[in-house]
Amino acid sequence: MESIPAGLIKPEFERRYRELLGDEYETLLSFMARRPIPSIRVNPMKVAPERFTSLLASEGWVLSRVPWYDKGFRVLRGPERLGNTEWHQLGLYYVQEAASMIPPVVLSPEPGEKVLDLAASPGSKTTQIAEMMLHRGVVVANDISPERVDALSSNVQRMGSLNVVVTMFDGRRAPDVLGREKFDKVLLDSPCSSLGEVRRNWGALQRWSPRHVERLSKLQLSLAKAAYETLKRGGLMVYSTCTLEPKENEWVVFKLLQLGAILEEPKVEGLVWRKGLRRWMDWEFGSEMERCMRIYPQDNDTIGFFVAALRKPE
Repeated sequence: MESIPAGLIKPEFERRYRELLGDEYETLLSFMARRPIPSIRVNPMKVAPERFTSLLASEGWVLSRVPWYDKGFRVLRGPERLGNTEWHQLGLYYVQEAASMIPPVVLSPEPGEKVLDLAASPGSKTTQIAEMMLHRGVVVANDISPERVDALSSNVQRMGSLNVVVTMFDGRRAPDVLGREKFDKVLLDSPCSSLGEVRRNWGALQRWSPRHVERLSKLQLSLAKAAYETLKRGGLMVYSTCTLEPKENEWVVFKLLQLGAILEEPKVEGLVWRKGLRRWMDWEFGSEMERCMRIYPQDNDTIGFFVAALRKPE
């Protein structure tokens, strides 16, 4: 069995996560040490999912459906590099971790709506949102850097997502660039410390420190406030990260509640999740925070995620 290399776990990390998880701390580490099961999302814009999965089965692939998204599949057996097949190049599927499919499911975009994906690169959730809208309405997909926007644009084109507009600016300026209360739904899958992604890369553990988390939480709050400003009254915003850090998750959501946002409890079929934290260190977040979703790697054999659904009052 793989194990996390010696020296990567900092004493403060261990202290915090033993406090958070108690006896399950070792279980978390054991899952962090394992490679995740690869997953794909079949693109109905280009191929009928049932027909395509039958084709893959005939080629020796073994797939298992992701319970919370009907076009998502875990690849139990298949090519080592899923991104190198001709089907991938043609946009018949997107290589996307199963937990990454959850935020769009919670957002539940509808055909004809106007949706903002504020930190969209590389485009997995953008293209999923577009297909959930049956490519009707519009998705504004934004990111900040030319390199990231190149990747986003490439994936949008590869997947044939006709209703996506790609923009490039600092997301903290979104209300000034796109206007206030313009979107029916907004997704902010925020830049984060990526602890949930340790299964794919040790880098997040190497970079982790309280100071790094503190710096990120300030950026996340600025982005979240900007995203919330662009949301119409009565609209739904999903805030998500791929980290387990309370300062990047519950603390940011708590600040949005102070602006008047209302937390809703998501319903995601087949997903095991835990309630958000009512308190952490010196902060009292309150019982409402239990409507947030904490998704630990050991619960669904995925990467770790945090998801919150926030409604703006009418």
